[in-house]
Amino acid sequence: MSLPLLILASSSPYRQSLLQKLQLPFISQAPKIDESLPEGASAPALVQHLALQKALAVAEQHTGHPALVIGSDQLATYQDAQGKYHLLGKPHTEQAAIEQLSRLQGRSVVFYTGLCVYDQRDTQTYTCVEHFTVYFRTLSPTQIQTYVAKERPLDCAGSFKSEGLGICLFERLEGEDPNTLIGLPLIRLSKLLADLGLDPLAPTTH
Repeated sequence: MSLPLLILASSSPYRQSLLQKLQLPFISQAPKIDESLPEGASAPALVQHLALQKALAVAEQHTGHPALVIGSDQLATYQDAQGKYHLLGKPHTEQAAIEQLSRLQGRSVVFYTGLCVYDQRDTQTYTCVEHFTVYFRTLSPTQIQTYVAKERPLDCAGSFKSEGLGICLFERLEGEDPNTLIGLPLIRLSKLLADLGLDPLAPTTH
C-alpha cells in the first residue's frame, strides 16, 4: 500500500524548518481561514480550534492521492501585575517589540501550541495542545533595544526568537519539547505520524 502524502498547512518558514527535521518529504500550503479570535475562549481551546480549521481548509483543497495534513497554531499569554491575563500578538514594528519585551521583564509567558493531523484516508482528525513556559530575565532598556535592533523579531509572538539571540532574554525554559516554543511540537507529531504510517525512523526504500 502506498504511503500518504504529507502536507503542512502553513506558509510559516519556522514551521517548515521544524518539519524538515523529521526528514520526511512534504509540501506546504497556506490555509485560507478566518483567524479572528472570539472573546471568552481559553488559549488552549483557541489554538486547538485554529489548528483543526487550518488542516481542514487545506485538506478540502487537496484532491488526488490521500494525504496527512498538519495544522498548527500558537498563542502566548502572560499575567500582569494586577493578575489579569493577556494574549501576546506579533509586534510588527520595532517600537511595539520594545514595548512588549519591556512589559515581560521578570515575568513568565506561557505558549500554547495546537496540533492537528487530518487523515484523508479515513477523514479522522487527531488533535492535541502542548504548552511551554518562558521565564524572562530583567534586562535594561538598552539591552532590550539592542536585541530588537539585532534580531528584528517583528513577526514573532512575544517579540523574540528563542532559536537565536532571544535565548539571552530568558532566566529559564520549562516544557517537554523546545520545538513547541517555535511553533510545532515535533515529539508528539513524530509519534503520531509513525502511528499513521509515516515513521521518520522507517528504513528508506529505493
